[in-house]
Amino acid sequence: MLSSTPSSRTLPALAAQLANTHVWRAGELGSASLQVVDTAYAALNAVLPGGGWPLGALVEVLQPQAGQHEWGLIAPALASLQAQAPAKLMLLVGPPYLPFGPALGARQLDLQRLLCVRAGQGQAPALLWATREALQCADVAAVLAWLPDARSAHLRRLQIAAHAHGKLLFVFRPLRAQNESSPAPLRLRLEGAAGDAGNLLVHVLKRRGPPLAAPLLLDTRPARLSALLSASRERARRQREELAPLLPSFVSQLATSPQSPIHALLDRIAHLDHH
Repeated sequence: MLSSTPSSRTLPALAAQLANTHVWRAGELGSASLQVVDTAYAALNAVLPGGGWPLGALVEVLQPQAGQHEWGLIAPALASLQAQAPAKLMLLVGPPYLPFGPALGARQLDLQRLLCVRAGQGQAPALLWATREALQCADVAAVLAWLPDARSAHLRRLQIAAHAHGKLLFVFRPLRAQNESSPAPLRLRLEGAAGDAGNLLVHVLKRRGPPLAAPLLLDTRPARLSALLSASRERARRQREELAPLLPSFVSQLATSPQSPIHALLDRIAHLDHH
């Protein structure tokens, strides 16, 4: 008779397996044996398996408009990767717009090491082929592919190629793909935000670990731009503080002066009513 209860002889082996750091427990954030690239955002590192962008895995990024948010999210990691491997290339496949050199240069990216592959309307198979070929190239460190028409089977082949060659791979897709199945171990959704604390909301839709209930708010603006915006807000605050004591007397003068705009406006209204 078979029993569902494990024998005492199997318990030590089971305990040894569970103690193995390479065994992932579904309630924990996966991190063992992962090679990663630092995202440069501490809050994002803290919620990603391994503490960064995974090498040898597909990272799927969904956003409402291509070209709007992705560079601020991934540029710091790409700059770090370029610094570590200055001889290697980074390939952009199917970007919606030609990269703006000064903006990428401000994010410390070496434009001489960026290659761009574009295709005409209806050339989705060519973009998939270029992405797969780039992942197999020893001179390529990272691949960024904008593939709005890719399907789950296409992504699965890209995931296999990225894993086989240990490449950093980002695939950017529209929001309509959110409800489609995906083989990507990591899926993110980006959303713009307005505020001093940050300009990008990152929703972690899928990761090797428990669900993340709330999105992350990141400030992805370049350091110099953030400093300029902070200085501008500080100047505006000081001006408001300097003008605040003068405002009551200024309003009083406007209200009592016969030549004030308030009196002129009231006179015009009375004139219109008379006619």
